[in-house]
Amino acid sequence: MPSSRFILVLRQWYLAAAATLFFLPGAPIRSAAQALPSPDSVAAQVPASQAAAVPPDSVAQRQRRLRLLVGGSAVGYGIIYTGLTTSWYTGERASMRWFNDWPEWKQLDKAGHFWGAFQISRGAVDMLRWAGLSEKKSIWYGSFVGFAIQSPLELLDARDPAYGASATDLAANFLGSAALLAQQLAWHDVRIMPKWSFHLTPYARQRPNVLGRSVPERWLKDYNGQTYWLCTDVGAFLKPGNRWPRWLQPAIGYSGQEMVYNDDAANRALGLNSYRQYFLSLDVDLRRIPTRSPLLKKVFYTLSIFHLPAPALQYNGRNGFRFHGLYM
Repeated sequence: MPSSRFILVLRQWYLAAAATLFFLPGAPIRSAAQALPSPDSVAAQVPASQAAAVPPDSVAQRQRRLRLLVGGSAVGYGIIYTGLTTSWYTGERASMRWFNDWPEWKQLDKAGHFWGAFQISRGAVDMLRWAGLSEKKSIWYGSFVGFAIQSPLELLDARDPAYGASATDLAANFLGSAALLAQQLAWHDVRIMPKWSFHLTPYARQRPNVLGRSVPERWLKDYNGQTYWLCTDVGAFLKPGNRWPRWLQPAIGYSGQEMVYNDDAANRALGLNSYRQYFLSLDVDLRRIPTRSPLLKKVFYTLSIFHLPAPALQYNGRNGFRFHGLYM
């Protein structure tokens, strides 16, 4: 049976990337001043004599969108959950138990939980806006979709004899959704975006059954190649009229190295000494790239969950500072 870590990353990729691409109508970026009013408030402001001339989505169309969104999400999640229970979790089952995995993998799996919950919630908020819900309802209902989707799957881990439910996984899920909620309440937009990047490492060859054999598997399973970022929209915090390009964002990153096993003692037995790495870099916010193409807007919105290759300054406790002309 594949590791629970593989399943986590796989479902995060699917939910955070694929869902947003197919449902969003272009994912416009809004500031607080551009926040959309609710359909009811718009209708109340339009005189009856002018109602027929108002071109926006009809109530019936918004209802169809909402039904499509809710129904499609329920069916999709049901398929994923059923697939996991019938294809992945097919081994021996045990009584529910908790497992403390906080010391493992230099907490990069927790960063993955945070990233996944944040991005799923981000897509959910924007999809609810598209479906016609009021701004308040879109924010409050959508922000915790990431937590609601990822957390029940801990029940499957809880009955795995080799694993167990993780309280810190649940906490990371909650913090990811809460971080999205806080930004939406404060700015009706995302100004600090968690992102992900990956490069191939030699460590997967030492334990391919866990870290991956093929390139796609290594993308999903090798924590040594994964870096998690926080990218900040500096221009949004400056005074209006500033010349900072909104598409250019500073980014701080976090990763680890020499992690063939999930704990330091097992790595030391192989002659490895796992350690953390920190990065200072730049990022391009694809959401700020102007385009009139609805397809490109969707593609840019979806790809905005990734940190693009860029120059980076690295620091770790073993080797000190190092500059990368292009860090993946």
